[in-house]
Amino acid sequence: MAATPTNWAGNVEFAARALHRPASLGELRETVAAGDRVRVLGSGHSFNRIADTTGVLIGLDGLPGARAIEVDSAGRTVRVGGAVRFAELCPVLRRHGLALPNLPSTPHFTLAGAYATGTHGSGDTGGTLAAAVRSVELVTADGGTVTVSRGSDDFFEGSVVSLGALGVVTALTVEACEGFEIEQHVYEGLSWPVFTEHVGEILGAAYSVSAFTDWAGPLRVWAKRRVGDPLPDLAWTGARPADGPRHPIEGMPTENATEQQGVPGPWDERLPHFRAGFMPSAGQELQSEYFVPRDRAAEAVRALKEIGPLLAPVLQVSEIRTVAADPHWLSPAHGRDSLAFHFTWLPDARAVAPVLLRVEEALAPFDARPHWGKLSATSPGTLRASYARWEDFRALLRRLDPAGTFRNALLDQWFPPEHSPGEREDGPDELGRGV
Repeated sequence: MAATPTNWAGNVEFAARALHRPASLGELRETVAAGDRVRVLGSGHSFNRIADTTGVLIGLDGLPGARAIEVDSAGRTVRVGGAVRFAELCPVLRRHGLALPNLPSTPHFTLAGAYATGTHGSGDTGGTLAAAVRSVELVTADGGTVTVSRGSDDFFEGSVVSLGALGVVTALTVEACEGFEIEQHVYEGLSWPVFTEHVGEILGAAYSVSAFTDWAGPLRVWAKRRVGDPLPDLAWTGARPADGPRHPIEGMPTENATEQQGVPGPWDERLPHFRAGFMPSAGQELQSEYFVPRDRAAEAVRALKEIGPLLAPVLQVSEIRTVAADPHWLSPAHGRDSLAFHFTWLPDARAVAPVLLRVEEALAPFDARPHWGKLSATSPGTLRASYARWEDFRALLRRLDPAGTFRNALLDQWFPPEHSPGEREDGPDELGRGV
């Protein structure tokens, strides 16, 4: 490699011995078939070593069709190449009068990477983004190609949130819906007693709702109302409407955030917190996230509030959202409606590590599931106990990648191979999961 690539935040320096950008599907298939260890580099918007490898890192940017977008307006589906980002797809869908029902907080990363790690938006009725996937097209470890489709393949629900472990995603087909508009209202000064007692009502007050906090002062609520739905009414909580635009992280430029103060606009310009073409979040940061059962939301909020004085000094902002249950085997919302606690930390791994351990200790009674692409110290045994289809996914790994081509150190920890993959990799760093 001419230069060692890093992830988006710069906290992970990839260990790959080569970065390859195939110029054809045939070249991609040959590279995969010849590789001992292979991983795909998407937008790099992960904070652990899930995308890392000591073998070949593949970039899809030069692959014909990797940025293709094919809209079926009548069928309300869209087929996208493996390198397509949300910021590229959304304007195309909008021109066809279509939309995605939910979006992540920033449109800067690829659909394939978001689906593979169980990334989500916010809202009582919105599952992880993977819930919209109809089919996945893969180049598998032997260089072959396979399309896995919902309703046709018994392992489809193990093939979307796949951690990049089943093959190179060259394309996906995704369900769309009729286009709609959103308006965004920000409320400030929400007290902790009111939020804790009424967390379900507050986070269910609009189509998509997020609560932001530093776990020390009052909370801020971003309520995204679908135009035509009732206006969110949070006056009863004592929170007040913001008197101007806000950024989720106090002190950051508000022009980076999507438009607020009730101004209606297209779904893709309101559902994310951050605008395409601008810096999302803080840039210099680390991230973690944990999903707990929604019916235990108040208990989990209280548990974290008790350690608030430990969180605030190393935290830029924390976001609390709801996610609906979905059927994907490794989705953090698999089989249960969830409350997600997101943490945007200062870029200081040594200071964050002990605090993150305390977060996991506080959330342990609630069977917390970490986001696959963010920092965590959760043990493989704890993960295995939390996912009913864990062993089914292990069997799928053996079926599609028996030699461990798409494994890396992190996957070997989560799903120990039954025999040596033929290559020893260095283990993760301080937290055991890639800080």
